[in-house]
Amino acid sequence: MLAVPPLALYVHLPWCVRKCPYCDFNSHQARGALPFDAYVDALLADLDHDLPLAWGRTVSSVFFGGGTPSLFPAPAIDRFLQGASARLRFAPGLEVTLETNPGTAEHGRFADYRAAGVNRISFGIQSFDDGCLQRLGRIHDSADAEAAVKLAQDAGYDNLNLDLMYALPGQSLAMAERDVERALALAPAHVSHYQLTLEPNTVFAARPPAGLPDEDLAWDMQERCQALLAASGYAQYEVSAYARTGRRCRHNLNYWRYGDYIGIGAGAHGKLTLGGAQQIRRRWRVRHPSAWLAAAGGAAALGGDDAIEPAQRPFEYMLNLLRLREGFRPGDFEARTGLPRAAIEAPLAEARRRGWLIEEGGRILPTALGGRFANDVMQLFLPDTGPEPTTGPQPGR
Repeated sequence: MLAVPPLALYVHLPWCVRKCPYCDFNSHQARGALPFDAYVDALLADLDHDLPLAWGRTVSSVFFGGGTPSLFPAPAIDRFLQGASARLRFAPGLEVTLETNPGTAEHGRFADYRAAGVNRISFGIQSFDDGCLQRLGRIHDSADAEAAVKLAQDAGYDNLNLDLMYALPGQSLAMAERDVERALALAPAHVSHYQLTLEPNTVFAARPPAGLPDEDLAWDMQERCQALLAASGYAQYEVSAYARTGRRCRHNLNYWRYGDYIGIGAGAHGKLTLGGAQQIRRRWRVRHPSAWLAAAGGAAALGGDDAIEPAQRPFEYMLNLLRLREGFRPGDFEARTGLPRAAIEAPLAEARRRGWLIEEGGRILPTALGGRFANDVMQLFLPDTGPEPTTGPQPGR
């Protein structure tokens, strides 16, 4: 039997100042004045449309992703949170994250976000090297990044995430290490450290930049930076996520543990478990902001609404859970997928035989070798027949 898991709320704010050449998210360059009030109205109408699927459930976290959510003024964020809290039960101590571009940070705005209820800021810094930032097409430089973090800290924020990328065009091992060292000097609660990848339908995929590090150098960067983070008290709890004690991102943990989330806004994805119907459904909105704005609150705003068939669930579950160092308990797999352990016993046995997974203390855990070959591990759980599983969005940072 499917058990209903924890529920989160994802809010997509799709505009940015300039589209980065590596970005494959649903982001759109802002042209002229943005319709902040109309967009918040549409978000609340969109939420109303999904409420019947989540009656009585408690929301454990809210995440504003983008795009560049910090383009939205604090009063707009406040009005949305007030409206959402009137419609949904918010958990005590709710985690509310806002993604921020250092190039859009303004003095005084962080205090207003904090007053609105935002208690976690995630900065898309990517690098502290100005040459790397230029090659990535970022609108900020290293001085902007440091200044923005300090502005947030001055406003009372102590729960900050810094996004860093490695294996960047023209980046050496020493440069990757310096990026981590400069991030650590700012004492964030959380660091996301992930490799640049050339995603389909991006400028970099069509025209790869010169000077990309090879696989061996990228692996060296990952290992050396992991060691720096560990030595400074940041525990790795997911493939790309490192946190001080008690500061893991609750919203992303819910994604990775195969929890539920309502997704609203242009192009947003959601996953909902319907206990009565014993179904898991994925719903997503139309991508373009103007099309979504015109249809928000009705069925026309949906880009799709699919049931996740039982044959697809093992792969979807493993795609998320095996990113976590904590692994999973077989009972959790059964509760989140509605399937018996027997449904994954054959691929589990093969993964154990290859040294990719171990079972220890009642948990199934990836080994160091399994972490390095994570994609190969997950491939073992793909269904033999039927449509390719829909994996939903990448978590925010």
